Amino acid sequence: MTGLSGFDRRQFLGALSLGAAAIALPQLVHAQPASRRLAGVFPIGFTPVNAQNQLDYDGLAAQVQFCRRGGVHGLAWPQIASGWTALSEEERMHGAETLLSAARGGTTAIVIGVQSRTADFEETERYAKQAEKLGADAIICIAPPGKSSAPELLSYYQRLGKVTSLPLFVQTGGDFSIDLIVEMFNTIPTFRYVKDEAGDPLERVTEIRRRTNEQLQCFSGKGVTTMITEMERGFVGHCPFVSLADLYASAYDSYHAGKVRDAFDQFGRIEAASSMFPQSDVDVLIARRVFRSGTTTRVAPPAPGADTMRRKTMSPEEISRHLDTYLKPYLRA
Repeated sequence: MTGLSGFDRRQFLGALSLGAAAIALPQLVHAQPASRRLAGVFPIGFTPVNAQNQLDYDGLAAQVQFCRRGGVHGLAWPQIASGWTALSEEERMHGAETLLSAARGGTTAIVIGVQSRTADFEETERYAKQAEKLGADAIICIAPPGKSSAPELLSYYQRLGKVTSLPLFVQTGGDFSIDLIVEMFNTIPTFRYVKDEAGDPLERVTEIRRRTNEQLQCFSGKGVTTMITEMERGFVGHCPFVSLADLYASAYDSYHAGKVRDAFDQFGRIEAASSMFPQSDVDVLIARRVFRSGTTTRVAPPAPGADTMRRKTMSPEEISRHLDTYLKPYLRA
C-alpha cells in the first residue's frame, strides 16, 4: 500500500477514475500514487506589521519570494512564530491568499495553519477549505485549546481529516503521546506529516517511524538547533525561522546529496551566526532586505508570568555587516 508522504492534491483532484470517489470516501486516498513528497526546510513565516500594527501583506509575500530565491522547499504560516493567536480571521484569510498568490508558479510549497484560538471547529473548517480552494500544498493544525485528552484529540483530528483532501500536518506538544500519533495515523487517511514538538523529538522519531512503517513523515521544530542529528535519525523536514532559511536549505540539500561534511559545515555557520544574533529577530530580514525598515512582527500575548522583556541584540546595520563578513558567499537568497 502506498503512503501519502508525497500526496499531490492537484493530481488527486484531477484523477478521472478515482478522484470523485476518493473525495467522498477518504479511505481511498491510501491508494493514490505519491507524486510529490513534502520534505526539506519549511520555515515558519513571520507576520510583519507596520508602525500602526497593521499587517504588511507585501512583507508577507516577500517571505515567499525570499524562499523561492533561496531554494527553500516550503513555508508554513500562521503558526506559533507567526503570532497566530494575535491574528483576526480576516487577517488570516487575506494572509493565506497573499502567500498562495506569491507562491504560484514556483517550487516552494505552502502549508497553511488552520487551528482556532477558541477550538471553534467551524472556524478551522473555513481556513482548511480556503486553503484547498486556493491551492495550498497542505494544512497544519496545532492541538486546539481545551482538548487535551487522547479521545478528544483523536476525535478532533479525525473530523478535520474529512474536511479536505489536503495532506494534514499535526503539530504536537505537551503530553501528545506516540500511541495517539499512531492511532491517528491509522484512522486519518490524510494525516501523513507530524511536526513533533512533544517531549524529546530526537528520542521519539525512531519509534514513530517504526510503528507507522516509515510512512508518517516527521518534521522538526523547536528552532531546529539539532539539524544534523535530526537528519541522521530520519526527520524529513525542518521548521526553523525564515531568517536563515536559505542556509538551512543548503545544509539539507548537501546532506541528502551525500555531502554530509558540507552539510555539517553549513549548519555550523548557522550556529555561529545564531551566537551573534537570534534568528527570531525580525531585524535579520530587514538586514536581508526582505522587510522594510521599521517593520515589527505580530506576536502572541505572553503567557502569565512570562518574561516580557524584549532583548535587542544589534541593529539591522550591524546584522548586515556580520552577514557580509561571514556568510555572504553562502547566502542563496
